Amino acid sequence: MTGRAYYSSPVGQLLIESKDDKITVVNFNKASKLEELSTPAIEQCIAQLEEYFFEGRKFFDLEVDPVGSEFQKKVWNELTAIPYGKTISYEALAINVGDINSVRAVGLANGQNPIAIIIPCHRVIGKNGDLVGYGGGLENKIWLLQHEGAFSEQLKLF
Repeated sequence: MTGRAYYSSPVGQLLIESKDDKITVVNFNKASKLEELSTPAIEQCIAQLEEYFFEGRKFFDLEVDPVGSEFQKKVWNELTAIPYGKTISYEALAINVGDINSVRAVGLANGQNPIAIIIPCHRVIGKNGDLVGYGGGLENKIWLLQHEGAFSEQLKLF
């Protein structure tokens, strides 16, 4: 069963899609709304997003099935290991994936993450601490990192 719903979050309207019992998409909706069809997976996703935004949830325990190449899936899986409130550089992510020379490919895979927030691509920053691009807009990346307290953690380093 395929489902679709929209969720109004503090960072804008999110499009959520599911297939069978797994979430396949959580993206910033930039198009007109299509017909919604809720599923148990979508209802669980919305409930956990509500908890993340308003009740202090720090991790998600949803079944996800992002569509992508094996390399992309490897990168996206590595993103789920970045703790709440922490950031990692693209270079460090490339090292964790197994090839420091794949920084650009890691950056592309990060940017093509189809399950935003749940797979926390917003936690990846430039090596020098710069907040480089984000598919949902840089202002939303900043909001998400502030929400998680990532900036206060970084300031402790200085």
